[in-house]
Amino acid sequence: MTSRSNLGKIRQQVSSLLAQMTLEEKLAQLQAYWVYDLQTQGKLDLNKIEAKLGHGIGQITRNGGANYLLPREAAASANTVQRFLKENTRMGIPAIVHEECCSGLMTPGATIFPQMIGLASTFQPELAGQMTVMIARQTRAIGAQQGLAPVLDVARDPRWGRVEETFGEDPTLVSQFGVEYIKGLQGDDLAKGVMATGKHFVGHSFSQGGLNCGPVHLGRRDLWDVYLAPFQAAIRDAGLASMMNAYPELDGEVVAASRNILTDLLRDTLGFDGVVVSDYEAVVMIHNYHYAAETRRKAAVKALHAGIDVELPSVTCYGDDLMEAVKAGEISLETLDLAVSRHLQKKFELGLFDDPYVDEGKVLEVFETLENRALAYQIACKSMVLLQNDGLLPLSKSIGKLAVIGPNADSSRCLVGDYSFTATAELLAFMPPPDSAFQHRSLQDVQRLDVAMPTILEGIKRIVSPAADVRYAAGCDISSSDESGFVEAVQAASEAHAVILVLGNVSGLSPLCTTGEFRDTTDLGLPGVQEKLAKAVIATGKPVALVLVSGRPVSIPALVDKTNAILQAWVPGEEGGRAVASVLFGEVNPGGKLPISIPRSAGQVPVFYNYKPSGMRSNIYGDYVNEAVTPLYGFGHGLSYTDFSYSGLTLSRDSALPGEVIDISMTLKNIGQAAGDEVVQLYIRDEFASLPRPVKELKGFIRVSLQPGEMRTLTFHLAVNQLAYYDQELRLSVEPGRFQVMVGSSSADIRLQGEFSVPGTDKAEIKERVFVCPVDFH
Repeated sequence: MTSRSNLGKIRQQVSSLLAQMTLEEKLAQLQAYWVYDLQTQGKLDLNKIEAKLGHGIGQITRNGGANYLLPREAAASANTVQRFLKENTRMGIPAIVHEECCSGLMTPGATIFPQMIGLASTFQPELAGQMTVMIARQTRAIGAQQGLAPVLDVARDPRWGRVEETFGEDPTLVSQFGVEYIKGLQGDDLAKGVMATGKHFVGHSFSQGGLNCGPVHLGRRDLWDVYLAPFQAAIRDAGLASMMNAYPELDGEVVAASRNILTDLLRDTLGFDGVVVSDYEAVVMIHNYHYAAETRRKAAVKALHAGIDVELPSVTCYGDDLMEAVKAGEISLETLDLAVSRHLQKKFELGLFDDPYVDEGKVLEVFETLENRALAYQIACKSMVLLQNDGLLPLSKSIGKLAVIGPNADSSRCLVGDYSFTATAELLAFMPPPDSAFQHRSLQDVQRLDVAMPTILEGIKRIVSPAADVRYAAGCDISSSDESGFVEAVQAASEAHAVILVLGNVSGLSPLCTTGEFRDTTDLGLPGVQEKLAKAVIATGKPVALVLVSGRPVSIPALVDKTNAILQAWVPGEEGGRAVASVLFGEVNPGGKLPISIPRSAGQVPVFYNYKPSGMRSNIYGDYVNEAVTPLYGFGHGLSYTDFSYSGLTLSRDSALPGEVIDISMTLKNIGQAAGDEVVQLYIRDEFASLPRPVKELKGFIRVSLQPGEMRTLTFHLAVNQLAYYDQELRLSVEPGRFQVMVGSSSADIRLQGEFSVPGTDKAEIKERVFVCPVDFH
């Protein structure tokens, strides 16, 4: 990160630069343009560049992701824009080029890793850092310096389409993955890394009805205990450089217009000192979506006063409207200068003033490498969650006749998430912007630009023996009501020794998609007639392994008891087809765990493991009239092809004070016949407190690989300060009392229990939250 001495020098440079700038030049630094705003028929247009960028520009939006350019061409495009800004504007200030990078750089030819919900299923946060190191290399190579990720929202409502972009339902898990993601992307020196953008501050994921951008109703303690936690960790522990506002209103305040949230809370309380960028169109939405400002001009004033430094994706309100407001004294020049200064500071920290160009000849050195492929495969394999298995899996590679059925079996499209280039290009092709590269383009055009993505069917055919007879039938489409393919699918199943049924969703942003941003739902089951297809196939009596390819949890209680095995594959990325096949046929032993509970039905939502004592039950009978209150599969659940025993729980002390550490040790042994991974999870319960506390809270976890018969002793070093929560006065405190210790294979599968106490009579106020419980093993 930028050293204190360099930071002082940069601030002097910013101050000097600011003193020379005209009002028009200052405003330009708070603006952005889509790359296609600078194009004619998909090509950069110098006349448009001169007209729009004459005073400079703050950012360029998706030079790679909103173009039909392969990496070397994208780099040349970025260099062209930077050269104009450097050589043909009075101040010569380069632009920040930003791209999406949720599960990989969102441009043609870039590596596509598993979507975030799958990454979180690995329960190995270090993989997030390894992934984003590679993403940063590709991003920098095409001339971009900011990535609009990670999503730090805690997700407890799977009706919301963007659940797949999150790290799940637990604040500790989300915090650790978020920190590692940011560290890998930004690196030790921002001048060589990519500026990460935490989003969406704050509460975006818990909207009314699970609807995107809907109002958020959160109490202050839930906000502080749960939803702010990942942002606190990102700011303090990862040095997050940029933040993006949430779209909705929170407790009646539109976040984009709220100084209470974006300045008082974010900056003054949490200590964030980076640049705040608006979520796309969030500024004008104050006016035309929330109706909290009568004009775009008033929306601009509200947003800038609240603390939004840069309007994305393209100038709407921070142009002439903001200019008139400044001249009329509706917003102070000091407020404007502060926002400009923050943005300029990041440009200096990113090294743009030293050299805004990239070497076009070296771009391809970091694209489509064996190293990238290997990591994408590793993460995909580790993301697989075996939900149930009666012994059918792993299948034999020498299986005689195998039926592979389902709309996602031979689809590469289903392997990628809503912030892949394919998914976003679909949306832009559906409603193409004028003069963009997306006019007159087909879906086939999009797919030709992507890296190779073998389907699950192709992965299966490659892994089975040459003698195996693999027969494929789609059976139906993702979401249509057409059942004409059932006959072929049922016949294939009837003639097979076993069936692999590949069902789920297609993720994206266009109306063709069934999950992803803008694609919320009230039905957590399978779209279209897929469940009906599954029942028809199961009725043949043949053994069935169900593979779920979906960014959202899928609720299929009617299929659970009738299916021999269920594998949750999420949205596994470019190597997902090979990874699924490797797990099905035993080359890889699945070890992933659910980062989010899977409800029995949408009527249960929200359902999560760390509920309060009065939660998850109906007084007095407990269950609903029509079904159990427990989830279909709980947080942390995931099976293996081997078995593990837990034994020998010991605590280093019976009591400990704030500031001290308790060592919690246990022995893990692989008692099965196969090598495998187990995620050991440490949960704590504050049994009696002055405010009700969750029945269990994840405090530590570790993924351990063991050979058959191998045994390891694990020790969790639990800081007592990690037990702190926000009390009646919203002070972070540890209270005296008894604490239960639970160690297990999931939140519902607790194997070992113990307890300790925090002695005393008075609560201890804690300065800062602790998000990590270190674990070692020998």
